[in-house]
Amino acid sequence: MSGRLTIVGLGPGNPEQTTPEVTRAIAGASDFYGYAPYLDRLSLRPGQIRHASDNREELDRSAAALNRACEGGDVCVVSGGDPGVFAMAAAICEAVENGPDAWRQVEITVLPGITAMLAVAARIGAPLGHDFCAISLSDNLKPWELIEKRLAAAAEAGFVMAFYNPISRARPWQLGKAFDCLRTVLPVDTVVVFGRAAGRPDERIEITDLAAADPAKADMATCIIVGSPETRSISRPGLPPLVYTPRFAKEASR
Repeated sequence: MSGRLTIVGLGPGNPEQTTPEVTRAIAGASDFYGYAPYLDRLSLRPGQIRHASDNREELDRSAAALNRACEGGDVCVVSGGDPGVFAMAAAICEAVENGPDAWRQVEITVLPGITAMLAVAARIGAPLGHDFCAISLSDNLKPWELIEKRLAAAAEAGFVMAFYNPISRARPWQLGKAFDCLRTVLPVDTVVVFGRAAGRPDERIEITDLAAADPAKADMATCIIVGSPETRSISRPGLPPLVYTPRFAKEASR
């Protein structure tokens, strides 16, 4: 008889930002599958089993978790942030679609978490107060040409953008290329926010503009928010600025 498979998001790293629903699911599960640093954030009791794997092994991880659920396990697949945002929920769905019929009989539940762009946005005000989108700058699963096309289209449409996976040792150039692409469309004084490890002890938040945005200030723990031309930064004496995007949009020129 099949067990259950629950896909959870731990949030951006601050334990207080893990939802009670996710905490209850973790307490009741028998087996945990995920990227090792995410599993390291769990406090498991004796008898709960950890199955750690590398960050690029999503489909193999999904298969192992689904097979364990088919054996009757109460399985928890762990993501950071939200499991549906560039994370394990899509990988599990892909595995089910292309896998054996038995996997389609597994009871699957997805429990949301606070994703990085929401954590960063909350630290500075309300930059996502109007229309926005999220774009992964990793070209592991899509070509760089498509990323550039989406960047230009989002900028031209006036979306605020949140960048995930902005830079890595294997991809040190892509964030710089993304900024170069945006500078051909957006004003150079467009607000840019670097939000590293939001809510954690090593948090670093920096507000700058597109002209001065330096890719060297980002790593894989950084989520970057690029404002629209409407996004504003309000200076406050003795306090950090507030960044927000107005809830209304100016009438498009005809």
